[in-house]
Amino acid sequence: MRGRGGLKIRLLIGLAIVAFAFIKRCATKETNPYTNREQNISMSPDEEIAIGLQSAPHMMKQHGGLHPDQGAQALIDQIGQKLVTTTIAKETPYKFDFHVLLDDQTINAFALPGGQIFITQALLSRLENKDQIAGVLGHEIGHVLGKHSAERIENTNFWKTISMGASVGMDAGGLVNGIGQNVLLGNGREDELESDELGVYFMIQAGYNPEEMIGVMKILKDAAGPNRVPEFQSTHPDPVNRIEKIQKVIDTYRNRA
Repeated sequence: MRGRGGLKIRLLIGLAIVAFAFIKRCATKETNPYTNREQNISMSPDEEIAIGLQSAPHMMKQHGGLHPDQGAQALIDQIGQKLVTTTIAKETPYKFDFHVLLDDQTINAFALPGGQIFITQALLSRLENKDQIAGVLGHEIGHVLGKHSAERIENTNFWKTISMGASVGMDAGGLVNGIGQNVLLGNGREDELESDELGVYFMIQAGYNPEEMIGVMKILKDAAGPNRVPEFQSTHPDPVNRIEKIQKVIDTYRNRA
């Protein structure tokens, strides 16, 4: 009897934790003012900015620090700030800073929440013109306005809470953790496509050639080589699929003009 009573209590506690997670999730639902997409986000823009600033030194160190080439940094600042000042990004509370990383091996660019944006020397050296640089930076600005990091943090906390409730109530936390990870990976691909679209829009507004975003995708495809990870195993969509969607976005915006 005592064992059954303990199981019942654990089930009730587990259900209460799960219920709390869903109630909190409903309370954090909001419409993104920059994309009009409904998201679950609990942190404020100031908190996003703080997280980005706190994380920036670690990200710099991980990629060998900042690149000493002041000319390259000035170019990135010029293009980045033009994208910010000529688009909706200037109307946000985010503080945009652009950084060139010393890393000449990792072909990558990324954005931290709140506006800290990075591009590695390895990627920058492969880009062929200012328009392609604008495509990369516009894409990363899109991640910031899309609040993708904040959304992933909220989703992660939600699934951790669900997992805790499940493990208390029925010792099934591992299964729920797996579901949560799959959801996060799916959101990652959607984030990339949304940022591609925003990047194209920002390029057009700032006077850059959006077709060069396709050039960036071709560079990424060539850099990955024939052994690149299949799309379903990656958080990023395959560059070939991204090219098709980017061309559709370009055609859509041009038809509106």
